Parts: sequence; structure tokens; C-alpha cells
Amino acid sequence: MASVVAVVGATGVVGREMLRTLEARRFPAKKVIALASPRSAGARVPYAGGELVVEVARPEAFEGVDIALFSAGASASRELGPMAAERGAVVIDNSSAWRMDPEVPLVVPEVNMDAAARRPKGIIANPNCSTIQMVVALKPLHDAARLKHVIVSTYQAASGKGNAAMEELVAQTQQLAGGEEPTAKVFPATLAGNLLMDWKAGSLPDWSEEELKMVHETRKILGDAEIGVTPTTVRVPVITGHSEAVHAQFHRPMTAKEALDLLRNAPGVSLMEGPYAPGQHPQPRRSAGTDEVFVGRVRDDLAVPGAINLWVVADNLRKGAALNAVQIAERLVR
Repeated sequence: MASVVAVVGATGVVGREMLRTLEARRFPAKKVIALASPRSAGARVPYAGGELVVEVARPEAFEGVDIALFSAGASASRELGPMAAERGAVVIDNSSAWRMDPEVPLVVPEVNMDAAARRPKGIIANPNCSTIQMVVALKPLHDAARLKHVIVSTYQAASGKGNAAMEELVAQTQQLAGGEEPTAKVFPATLAGNLLMDWKAGSLPDWSEEELKMVHETRKILGDAEIGVTPTTVRVPVITGHSEAVHAQFHRPMTAKEALDLLRNAPGVSLMEGPYAPGQHPQPRRSAGTDEVFVGRVRDDLAVPGAINLWVVADNLRKGAALNAVQIAERLVR
């Protein structure tokens, strides 16, 4: 079924990736509309060998739209999302605006696509990038042995903060190479040659907003409010590709061998097997521009019997954002 698709936030890093993903996957769109804020009106963005002229994202722009892919920030999503839905569009929103709304499904197609069938507000939420790749890797293990506690440390790329962040990391790297002191405007401190806790404080003392997102979103997506999730989120000097070190405990013992068997044919997973060797593991540099969630270093925990550890890497702009939204849209139009 051919659809009219609107991409809101089309000039941003994720919006542009949404357009590239729609084109690359030959999404059955009879028309694609690029929308953004008034300051971007008239700009041109590439699509399907040509260009789209960016229009202002206003309520009237959604007349006749079947699917609206939003990546324009939470405030724009809260304002315009319901208006688009009222005009008949299914809104797939990449911001944090609707993720924890009980009337809005939070969807990763490989994990809980069935949740998208019930959307009383006409809105489907895309999870946080770091949550998406983790639950894709953990879903088959959860189905087999039910997760009890997940401890995750993230290594998140600069592109998760947008175009300006990527540009600043490149500039800082050049300043360091030239013997200069790097300047930081987008980041709270220098990221080049450094690691940062780069998210605002969350609703609980001493926890970042990003960390709490991983807690609540994991439970909602997997449909289990009792899963313990202990995250530490870190920004690293990588342009694109999030990495995660994951420790998983279950309600029954699991071995690395069983986990490997479960992951080998898991939807969306590219499994790297083989004995440990330096450089032989999923890497963010190699994940950039790809669709899969790469999993490697699957091993039994040495201190907690029946627990396993794994290393999870994915392109945060694709599976962590644009691709996940487009995959949802693809399932809806089948």
C-alpha cells in the first residue's frame, strides 16, 4: 500500500537519516514531504536522486499524510504529534515526549511489534537509541529464561547529540592535534581524548536522565516491570556507533553456549563468535552505516553463576533511531 509520508525534523541528523533509510529500503511511499521549523523552510534535502524542498511543520501540513516520522525534539512532538494524528496520520515519534505515556506503545519491531496495534492516541514511540540495541540483543534471552537484573555501561557516540556535537568533536580533535586547548560549547567539557557524563540530571538523585530512560523503557518494551536495570551512560569520542557492555542475570541459570544458540538466528542480530582475540569484536567504526545490532564477547560471568556478559554495538542513527522508525512504518503498511 503506497503511503504519503512526512518526515518532521528533516534537516536534522536523524531526519536526514530517515530520508536516506526510506530511500534505501524502497519504502512504498507515493509522496514524501520534508518538514522542519520555520527557520529551515525553503532548504533542500536530498531524496531519491533529487531534492525535497523543506516546508514548515504546521498542523495543515499533515492533511493527507498517512505516516508522520517525527525527529524534531520533544516539544515539537508534544505540540504537533496529536495534531498530525487528528488528521489521520500514524505518528512515529523519535523523541522522549511520548515514550512513557501508558496510551502510547513503545516499539522495537524485533521485540514487541504487536504493541503497535493498540495506539489510542495515534502515536507510536521510538525508544532511546541505547535502549533499542540492548533490548534487541536481550529479547531472545529474556524469552528463554526471563531477565532478572541487567547491568549496562554505555559508550555513546557524539552523533547522538546531533550535527553540532559531531562538528565540535571533529574541531576538538583538530585542536588537540595542533597543541591547542579544545573549546567546548555543545558538550559540557572537552570530549576529544576524554569521556563525559553528558546528560542532564534525572528525576532521582545522582542518576542522569539518559540512565533512567534505559531503566523505564527496558521494562516497558519487554513488558516486565520487575526487571532490575542498572545503567551507567557515558559519551565517548566516537562520531557514530554506540557500544554497550551488558551483564545479564536471569530467573534460571543461563550459559554462554545457550545464549549463543539463541542469538545466532535472532531477528536483527549479527553475532560475532569465535575465541577472544584483540580487535576481534564488534566495533562502532564498523557498525556505522549498517542496520544490524552486532553482538560479541558472549561469555559466562566469573562471579555470578548462571549470568552472562555480552558486548553490543549498533549505529545509533540507524537502528537506534531512523531505521527503527522506518521498520515500524513498514510493518504498518504491509
